[in-house]
Amino acid sequence: MLKRMLFIVVSVLALAALSGCNTVHGFGEDVSHLGGAISRAG
Repeated sequence: MLKRMLFIVVSVLALAALSGCNTVHGFGEDVSHLGGAISRAG
């Protein structure tokens, strides 16, 4: 039961993250910018 609930929560969060940008390409750009920000912070 707990595994099923966790799967549902993770799926909803992933869907929300992917719908936040219009395309998969946009998601790749977001990840790239995040990686650059982490590199500069470190």
